[in-house]
Amino acid sequence: MANANVRVRFCPSPTGNPHVGLVRTALFNWAFARHTGGTFVFRIEDTDAARDSEESYLQLLDSLRWLGFDWDEGPEVGGPHAPYRQSQRMDTYQDVAQRLLDGGHAYRCYCTTEELDTRRDAARAAGKPSGYDGHCRELTAEQVAAYEAEGRAPIVRFRMPDETITFRDLVRGELTFTPENVPDYGIVRANGAPLYTLVNPVDDALMEITHVLRGEDLLSSTPRQVALYKALIELGIAKSVPEFGHLPYVMGEGNKKLSKRDPQSSLNLYRERGFLPEGLLNYLSLLGWSLSADRDIFTVEEMVAAFDITDVNPNPARFDLKKAEAINADHIRLLEVKDFTERCRPWLKAPFVPWAPEDFDEGKWQAIAPHAQTRVKVLSEITENVDFLFLAEPVSDEASWTKAMKEGSDALLRTAREKLDAADWTSAESLKEAVLAAGEAHGLKLGKAQAPVRVAVTGRTVGLPLFESLEVLGKERTLARIDAALAKLAA
Repeated sequence: MANANVRVRFCPSPTGNPHVGLVRTALFNWAFARHTGGTFVFRIEDTDAARDSEESYLQLLDSLRWLGFDWDEGPEVGGPHAPYRQSQRMDTYQDVAQRLLDGGHAYRCYCTTEELDTRRDAARAAGKPSGYDGHCRELTAEQVAAYEAEGRAPIVRFRMPDETITFRDLVRGELTFTPENVPDYGIVRANGAPLYTLVNPVDDALMEITHVLRGEDLLSSTPRQVALYKALIELGIAKSVPEFGHLPYVMGEGNKKLSKRDPQSSLNLYRERGFLPEGLLNYLSLLGWSLSADRDIFTVEEMVAAFDITDVNPNPARFDLKKAEAINADHIRLLEVKDFTERCRPWLKAPFVPWAPEDFDEGKWQAIAPHAQTRVKVLSEITENVDFLFLAEPVSDEASWTKAMKEGSDALLRTAREKLDAADWTSAESLKEAVLAAGEAHGLKLGKAQAPVRVAVTGRTVGLPLFESLEVLGKERTLARIDAALAKLAA
């Protein structure tokens, strides 16, 4: 579906940490632009001075780069519609607001909050819609003078047309809104600051955005924006009304909408845990879309090649952490070993590791990495899986020790030590045969026989493939740890 005229935008506010719902929106916009050969515009909506921060802005840029998103227009890239930060476009919004007033598409509203609340309560009590009742729509010059003499500072409201608004949503099909359910709404605060309801559509119009793909939570504002676009077209500011596609909610625990405040919604959490960008994006793409009914694992390139916004499912999508981890694990397995060893580096250094920097052995890491790659779900798990190689003694908690060291474990460990001492330490298979033989001598199968050996040597009941781990650790240190375990059992 190549269409170089497609222009989509991703326009987050720099407030707090980026969350996974925001990333899913960015992904669908970016994939749609790349699939069609269109333009991906990155814009910052930073008109809320009380909540926006430069730290969050820089974090947004860093997050998009980490995820592998590139943008054709926006901060640090520029473009024909610069600037791409709303805080630098205030003159534009003031000019458009004035043109809307002059053209009769907007009016000044002098109602106080208390007056609005009183009339809303009365409307609810009468079973009527509780939106703005149009009180200031047709004020006379005398009424305006009287309000201004009282010192009232007006807001600017957009005048909604008295007509039904229908548009075709790319995800949900045809939607219709009747006038009583879409009242006049504010576009400029009493202090002159423009509201999101004005700046967002104005920027879309001036940047010639053709498709607005955004969250379902913004659907109720769409008929208002459609009406505003038509007014902007009439004033010569906009060329056309963009097409809309409202993406399904992402649900969290208890089938509640995943909010920015939910711990599992923070993108930083997944970065810190060692999710791969490609693994996380693969999972997030499944929250409302699929490549095919029988295939969950695919690359970003494969998604871009297949992505069509009309294939998005309108039903809410549930965020499942276990499935996200499983998909990430599959992507870890797909890496080249060299790539995997390098991506693990941050988790092999302070502050993540319990060993001293000088105790890290690059040769041992390179030897164990291919085996670690088959086991970890996220890169941060690498630390506890390989710590036994770089610590003088394995880290063992009492629960693991008790679970593995059953009655007779001392006798088994003595036999295993004897067999391992005589084994070929250049072969993991030889070490496996040694422990297997020790188990047979005590009437145990391999699984039961290797449990005490694993805890004695690595400190844990589960971990990397045992015999490859022993081979990398080496004969001397393995036997010394078995001796230490025997001494502990004797004590």
